[in-house]
Amino acid sequence: MKGFHIVVLLSSAVLRVSAAPAPELVTCGEEGGPAAARLAMHRINENHDHGYKFRLQKIQSHGVEKVDGGCNLELQLNLLETVCYNINPKPFEDCQIRGEAERAVMANCTVQFSIRNNDANLTKYECDTRQVKTNQEMMMLCPDCPMLVPLNSVDGLKSVKEAVSKFNQNTTNQHYYILKEVGRIRVGHVLGLGMHYYTEFELVETHCPMGSRINPEACQPLCPDRAHHAFCQSSYSNATGLKSVACDFYPPSNTTALGPGEQEPLCRHHGGGHPPHVGHGHGPPPPGSDPRTHSPCLPTPPGGDGHPPHEKQHHGPPFGSKQHFHPFHPFHPFHRCRGSDPALHPICPWPRSGHRPGHRPSHRQDD
Repeated sequence: MKGFHIVVLLSSAVLRVSAAPAPELVTCGEEGGPAAARLAMHRINENHDHGYKFRLQKIQSHGVEKVDGGCNLELQLNLLETVCYNINPKPFEDCQIRGEAERAVMANCTVQFSIRNNDANLTKYECDTRQVKTNQEMMMLCPDCPMLVPLNSVDGLKSVKEAVSKFNQNTTNQHYYILKEVGRIRVGHVLGLGMHYYTEFELVETHCPMGSRINPEACQPLCPDRAHHAFCQSSYSNATGLKSVACDFYPPSNTTALGPGEQEPLCRHHGGGHPPHVGHGHGPPPPGSDPRTHSPCLPTPPGGDGHPPHEKQHHGPPFGSKQHFHPFHPFHPFHRCRGSDPALHPICPWPRSGHRPGHRPSHRQDD
């Protein structure tokens, strides 16, 4: 395609992985609010394994209920979405908040803590995630700014499909990549050139060697901790087709070499590459692990789909509606909370059904 270019950017290996917060005293007094809010932000971003990381904007309110042995805290937090995707190892505190013209997203969260004997335990949170300004408000402020459209937009997904295909034609990677998740789709009209689509999406490395004759869409992804991931942005015109693709690469967390004759393990994939126990709102993984890659490689039982029963109860079919799904790869997921904006990846409530409140995250303060 004349004028087409693809840019592949290798994410710096020296980026710090977002770590658990250093021990900080969360008290039952007024001064304990900021420390509790910072701890909550770490836990929320650990659990939020779809879409983008969030940063704290402000503490709206801080309530304390005294009880024997300690207290219960309730915080009202205002959060803003950043431009860092959840696979980006950059700490969320260092991530840039999305500008208003880029269709900023906010979340109002109610967070509850239980503090007993110097043990600060996050027991529950619920968030309302929405665009900072509606389409109507943005039209008044910036008529030419592209608008967010639902993640199941047929034309938007068509542009993503072409971008993934072009990505696999123009890279020198060892394996093909497939779509893992669409982050956002914006659309705007360009005078004389029709509709333009600006997409952001995540790719994951598969078992299929580059150059093999297999259709990449039929390839199975590598285990989450052994796969390279890529976060890409593309632009597409209805009049001229795909214009550009630019991607950041993120290396696997498990770089252990395979032994002689040893093959890559097969994993049970769920929710776009995450195993069942690291699903949306399930609480963080064990201490010291990466919440996006803590995934023992387990074979999927014959005839099984890798989805535990409680997940089927909380997530509808991909994109929420079969008739609007643009199925160019069955691995591509769309997770959303009920009633959420279909153009966003919301912060879903925690704990999820079937998970014991307080199972973790807790924060022992006397270590």
